[in-house]
Amino acid sequence: MYQYTDFDRAFLATRNRQFRAQVERRIDGSLTEDEFRPLRLMNGLYLQLHAYMLRVAVPYGSLDPAKMRQLAMIAERWDKGYGHFTTRTNIQYNWPKLADVPDILDALSQVGMHAIQTSGNTIRNVTSDHFAGAAADELTDPRPVAELIRQWSTDHPEFQFLPRKFKIAVIASEADRAVMKSHDIGLRIVERDGARGYQVWVGGGMGRTPMVAKLLRDFLPEADLLPYLEAIVATYNRMGRRDNKYKARIKITVHEHGLDAFRDEVEAEFPARRAVFSGADQDWLADIRARFVTPRLTERDAAAYYAARDNDPLFRAWTDTNVVPHKHPDHGIVTISLKAHGATPGDASAEQMRLVADLAERYGHDDIRVTHAQNLVLPHVALADIPAVHAALREAGLGTANIGLASDIIACPGMDYCALATARSIPVAQGIATRLDELKIEHEVGHLQIKISGCINACGHHHVGHIGILGLDRAGVENYQITLGGDPSDSTAIGTRTGPGFAYDEIVPAVERLIFAYLDLREGPEETFLETYRRLGMAPFKSALYDTEARAHAAE
Repeated sequence: MYQYTDFDRAFLATRNRQFRAQVERRIDGSLTEDEFRPLRLMNGLYLQLHAYMLRVAVPYGSLDPAKMRQLAMIAERWDKGYGHFTTRTNIQYNWPKLADVPDILDALSQVGMHAIQTSGNTIRNVTSDHFAGAAADELTDPRPVAELIRQWSTDHPEFQFLPRKFKIAVIASEADRAVMKSHDIGLRIVERDGARGYQVWVGGGMGRTPMVAKLLRDFLPEADLLPYLEAIVATYNRMGRRDNKYKARIKITVHEHGLDAFRDEVEAEFPARRAVFSGADQDWLADIRARFVTPRLTERDAAAYYAARDNDPLFRAWTDTNVVPHKHPDHGIVTISLKAHGATPGDASAEQMRLVADLAERYGHDDIRVTHAQNLVLPHVALADIPAVHAALREAGLGTANIGLASDIIACPGMDYCALATARSIPVAQGIATRLDELKIEHEVGHLQIKISGCINACGHHHVGHIGILGLDRAGVENYQITLGGDPSDSTAIGTRTGPGFAYDEIVPAVERLIFAYLDLREGPEETFLETYRRLGMAPFKSALYDTEARAHAAE
């Protein structure tokens, strides 16, 4: 993980002093809320339905025990004892008092964390593969590149007031574990004829007009990355619309002008940008790589792990879903579910955060990741230690065996917290998960991704859910639309709407009908929900949702 330098620490200290003075001026009335708003947003502070919300950056989802313990302390001292991990791998505090926010930012800076550019029309937190550095299928660890982009983009003077917010993801494998093609820019590290470089994708995004990113460059030499990114963002900054915020994202710019025309503008911009890069960025990338401490894994006897799998059905079920192979054969990658049945997706208490920090310190080489699916990961655990990790997680309510299953639901905060939301998301997620637990069928159902958004902004990624749910306001009544066939993986696809929406008390039974329809329609347990949908199309699932006879049958 990247370790902060003296420059980084001085930079944060200066930023925090500036914001402390701005908060004091807001509290004494010297600044109006309208004047304060752009200042607080530059520091990750929102005004939600009931209170301020502080969004803290977790760059490319990487934490260490000291950072996690500090997040736990902040939750207890200045919030209500918990934090909410988001689809951008950040953590949000939903109840801080305005006067306390400068102290929170100072506490974050003590462990090399901040809330800069977690809001506003600028380049947001750069995300990456949550298995980076551990996955057997990666070409290289993509996180140093993500860190380079983070440093380049932080307070970049040209890109602080873009037409709209801007998001970048970096991966280094064919498997896309970062929803890369749903980003404004997606980067895949590739190798061509022995040379390292990047595939560059542009114009992805969700929200009101969901789009899958398009391939802008099949191979960009490694040394050209930052000037090419500057060329893309500068082109967007010049061409992007500012007359309509719903049409201001780069996906609309690319769509309205066409990919070829946009590419021409980027390529015309690129030479001048490239000319001012002397190679210092590549020296800095080499320095960043040296600062990433990769654990030295030693061989361990894994007999205890396999014995536990043979003798403990609960442990076996949990490892089947929550543990995947590591590039080191006697280690595993452990995903910790923050989706206990009936719990709020993505929430972790201070006690749970401290436990994860302890486990990472004892068993996980001080490495913790946050996933875009709102879970946590210990990426480097010896198989021999996984039974002890599981036992500790179960005792803390973190042992749910459901990663990739139907109750591993992504859900935005919805109308319980968000001022933009038009419907509730959290109770719907809780209702679906609770019903699945009652039915005891989700392991039989297998891989199924349900994603829920409480408004058209799609923070719950519903567009790329196998089953996507969008909550809207219809004449003062919550109404939930369902989409099917979305896919967040390397074969990214936007889901198709099934038809009329469902009332709040109808949405859980509707999802239940879809799941039972899938079980009836699949060719066997090896055929996933998405594969069955792609084979048969919408018709049989639509029938299960809307036909009176089918609905009556499901109720029996």
